[in-house]
Amino acid sequence: MNIALLANPTAGKGRRASLLPAVVERLGVGGAAVTVLSGGSAAEVRAEAHRAVEDGCDALVAMGGDGTVHLGLQAVAGRPVPFGIVPAGTGNDFAVRLGLPASPVAAAGVVADALRDGTRRSIDLARLEGADGTGAWFGAVLAAGFDAFVNERANRIRWPRGPQRYNRAIVEELLALRPRRYRMSLDGNPAEFDSVLVAVGNTESYGGGFRILPGADPADGLLDVVVAEPLGRLTLMRLRPKVLKGTHVHDRRVRTMRARTVELAADGVTAYADGERICPLPVTITCVPGALTLLG
Repeated sequence: MNIALLANPTAGKGRRASLLPAVVERLGVGGAAVTVLSGGSAAEVRAEAHRAVEDGCDALVAMGGDGTVHLGLQAVAGRPVPFGIVPAGTGNDFAVRLGLPASPVAAAGVVADALRDGTRRSIDLARLEGADGTGAWFGAVLAAGFDAFVNERANRIRWPRGPQRYNRAIVEELLALRPRRYRMSLDGNPAEFDSVLVAVGNTESYGGGFRILPGADPADGLLDVVVAEPLGRLTLMRLRPKVLKGTHVHDRRVRTMRARTVELAADGVTAYADGERICPLPVTITCVPGALTLLG
């Protein structure tokens, strides 16, 4: 049994990097050979994951946060190679919503046991196609509203570093807040609307536990969509704490929908999925049932 382990030592601010030897040991119980993959950039890590799958690894395991998992998904989505997740990031939204253990070593044990016992789960993934030619898979949530703008601004900020740059980005985006005109089609049914909050998800949370799409089921063959009417700064900030509990969907200004295929367009909006920058809108997002074979 050959296991390729995609490990990100900087995930979770590096707090769990010291657990890598224990994770490797746990995965190797029973005689499996574990090869640790790493790279200097996301592109290099993604290339190593693809190479491991092409070379015939028996399983690909991602140790890190949602970003590391996202890179791993690109290599295994739509293929029979089973995928394991060892959550070691800050939010771990995808792993949490799949019911995996929070402890990296415990999660490695679940993966090892699943490989030994032949336990597999079929999980839906979302397939994104951008008008610019971009193609990507994601497991959790695509943001195309306020949160996407915060991510975009935070990525441009050089000071301060760490979480404080996101706090600065939130403040600056609130000051710049304005509704955007969106064009959306759900399974061929078109609509236009103004909004500051738009998200499409396969699972229910993003951003470290914000339940933007409560009840989203990664095995129902459908994508969940949430749209909020144009909101002012204070109203938006009052709504955000409710997102942690998923109760924002009871607000009359918030709509939720489901569809197999979502086409989304707006000027000047860049989509983020699994917390990663993907491409500018327009995009077409399709739920692909059973695209991921999950260990555990």
